[in-house]
Amino acid sequence: MTPRSYVKSASVVVTFAAIILAGTLSSSPRMRATDNGDDDSNESRVQRGLDIAPVHLNLDGKNRALVGLGSYIVNAHVPCNECHGAGPAINQFLTGQNPYFGQPAVINPATYFGGGRDFGAIAPGAAHIISRNLTPDKTGLPVGGHTFADFVQIMRTGVDMDNLHPACPTGMVNGSCVPAPFRADLLQTMPWPGLSHLTDHDLRAIYEYLSAIPCVAGPAKPSDLPPPVQYAFSVLHNDCF
Repeated sequence: MTPRSYVKSASVVVTFAAIILAGTLSSSPRMRATDNGDDDSNESRVQRGLDIAPVHLNLDGKNRALVGLGSYIVNAHVPCNECHGAGPAINQFLTGQNPYFGQPAVINPATYFGGGRDFGAIAPGAAHIISRNLTPDKTGLPVGGHTFADFVQIMRTGVDMDNLHPACPTGMVNGSCVPAPFRADLLQTMPWPGLSHLTDHDLRAIYEYLSAIPCVAGPAKPSDLPPPVQYAFSVLHNDCF
């Protein structure tokens, strides 16, 4: 494969990242580096976040202020569901409720944060890069059962703790591996540079919010997915019960 082929493929991911990053940098909430997690100082954002959450929230045993702030960040400032909604982008809104058609926006709760958005192959013939299911599984932990410490590491470094796609052997490329010069241990589209600089308190709020949203079971079997992303079944299916 020529260097030009790699550059062309990589540009798809880089361009996509640049679009989202631009929105993130222009509008993401910026807290002081000395942020001490004082929930009272964020009450207006907390309440706004609770008001705009597009799904029913399970607040049992959870910090209301963190859940509200997390919702505010991911729904009002950083449109995370645009990448992490289940299936193609058209599934993001309910039928007849798509704001891009001049209709009142209503998020589809059945696909909210369910993952599976296909960003295309990272290189010709290589693995398609897909977004992960971020909803909580039967353990109550979001992002496929990852702990908060895992979540922070993912957000800060982009590490793929699921080891979903191995590195392609030299000279051999297939639909479930990542070829050089791309690093197979990373999520490829993570971390968003802007999100990696959020405070620990902000990340805690996002994690708390993700733990409060409903579980999306995702595909029941690999064949429920399009062939290019069937290899990613393990990070899209959730055991909800």
